[in-house]
Amino acid sequence: METLKLLFLSLALALTAASNAATARSIPDHIHPLRPQLGTSAGRRIPGLNCLSWRLAVEADNIQDWTVVPKECENYVGNYMLGLQYRIDSKFVTGSAYLYAKNLTLGKDGKDVWVFDIDDTSLSNLPYYAQPDTAFGAKPYNDTTFTVWEKQAKAPALPATLWLYKRLLRLGFKIVFLTGRSETFRAVTVQNLHKVGYTKWEKLILKSAEEKAEGLHALQYKSRERTNLVKAGYRILGNIGDQWSDVLGDNVGSRTFKLPNPMFYIA
Repeated sequence: METLKLLFLSLALALTAASNAATARSIPDHIHPLRPQLGTSAGRRIPGLNCLSWRLAVEADNIQDWTVVPKECENYVGNYMLGLQYRIDSKFVTGSAYLYAKNLTLGKDGKDVWVFDIDDTSLSNLPYYAQPDTAFGAKPYNDTTFTVWEKQAKAPALPATLWLYKRLLRLGFKIVFLTGRSETFRAVTVQNLHKVGYTKWEKLILKSAEEKAEGLHALQYKSRERTNLVKAGYRILGNIGDQWSDVLGDNVGSRTFKLPNPMFYIA
């Protein structure tokens, strides 16, 4: 019986991915204002470096603390992020999350929460990373230019995450956004979230000036904030992010879901 359930689950996810692929083809501006590059997501072979294997190692957290995408893989990562495969992979993750969520029985006290990261989970910074000066993460991170981008509040929603967010609300989950963004960016963050369809949440947690001065790593900071949620009586039933530091550490929740992101690594 359990084997049959697994087969049905695999079939459902495969159909979801196929449906998403068809949708992505029909909507040219599905994630960002850049034209998708189709048919090139397999990349090209580089002597001594297989970019597909490199991305797999990154997503499995087998390569850690890396600072930039290998220059030889810039085109590969760009084609992956702008093509259909990134969209399909993201939808597969959120489809799995929804299948898990809809089979849960929630309490009646309103304390069942799902934690969402923001940057490159709920909001997509792909228009920024697609610029020549960032080269899909093949050039070093520039805090100044990223701050300028962030202040514009122009990041589109990652469609797969917005889809999950809306369905979790219908199921009765309370949403908690937990981000490493500074508290000084609260207004632009709220503006950006509202603009793209995230209009309701239980908490929006940003890093205070005191926390920023502490210099905590992302994993330490997010562990502390999730622990504070649990101490306040919340039950973290789900947690989704694009970085391993979003889904590792203390009080990560009953289930975690990792979205793909081969453009940068935050410890």
